Amino acid sequence: MKIPPRTRPEDDPRNGPVILRRDLRAQGLTGRSVSRLIRDEGLVKVRTGAYVPPDVWSACDREGRFGLLGRAVLRQARTPVILSHTSALAEYGVPLWGFDLVAAHVTRTDGLPGRSARDVRQHSGRLGAGDLVVLNGVPATNPARAVLESVTLGRVEASLCAANFLLHSGLTTEKLLNTQYVGMENWPDTRAAELVLRMADRRFESLGETRTFFCCFQQGLPCPEPQYEIKDASGRVIARVDLAWPDLGVFLEFDGRVKYEKLLKEGERASDVVLRERDRERMICRLTGWRCVRVTWADLARPEQLAARIREELFPTAVAS
Repeated sequence: MKIPPRTRPEDDPRNGPVILRRDLRAQGLTGRSVSRLIRDEGLVKVRTGAYVPPDVWSACDREGRFGLLGRAVLRQARTPVILSHTSALAEYGVPLWGFDLVAAHVTRTDGLPGRSARDVRQHSGRLGAGDLVVLNGVPATNPARAVLESVTLGRVEASLCAANFLLHSGLTTEKLLNTQYVGMENWPDTRAAELVLRMADRRFESLGETRTFFCCFQQGLPCPEPQYEIKDASGRVIARVDLAWPDLGVFLEFDGRVKYEKLLKEGERASDVVLRERDRERMICRLTGWRCVRVTWADLARPEQLAARIREELFPTAVAS
């Protein structure tokens, strides 16, 4: 599978530029002059000796700033390294919910043991054919390897979210993920990767849907089917719901801010979309006789309570008795 050389425009602030103190010194500036330039230009420190223009910093969110840290580490590295793990995922635009974004992750390409510091983790690992790509102008591990590397950081749910994003966006495939996993059989801390691969599904369209699915799995609920098509009596598809338990007559819709923003028509407010979604829900319920569960970000912060509410809808008779 060919990986595009860019996942974002060249002028995207997440590309930097990262300015190094040593480069300014190499231009003939004294240490005092460099310090004055940094102060006068309002340069923002990404890490010791590395800075970005203030407009670049302010235009980046937490994940974008984490990406800048990875680029700074690359620029300052004294050994041959490439972006890997979550730092590679950042270049692919993957939502990094659930991951620690304090330290950048890089992998040495010379096979020697890696070193770690406060804001960087060096990994040693053998690169196979196709494991290295150049993305947005920087070297990184390919999408399949990057997401499986992230599993070794200890967060199954976060890694599943990353895997589903890459699958849905077409940056990797189930086949590539499984092939990559075979080559990682001797890696440490990869037992959870098999679980991620078993649950990963390109049909999931959002972080909220994946997290809701994982909540069901973790809380022992029947696993729902993603992006389930609702058909009328003639077999025509009239709607598609986020998650569904067809045999139990329940469907689930995740209500996220981004979802409503996508559904906004010209001149509409968020409240207009909410009303239209409620009408759509009632239409589906009338047609199918199913019950609907609506989930928000706040619900995901309380997985036990959310699971109890879903269980009540799935098995109302059992709960009542």
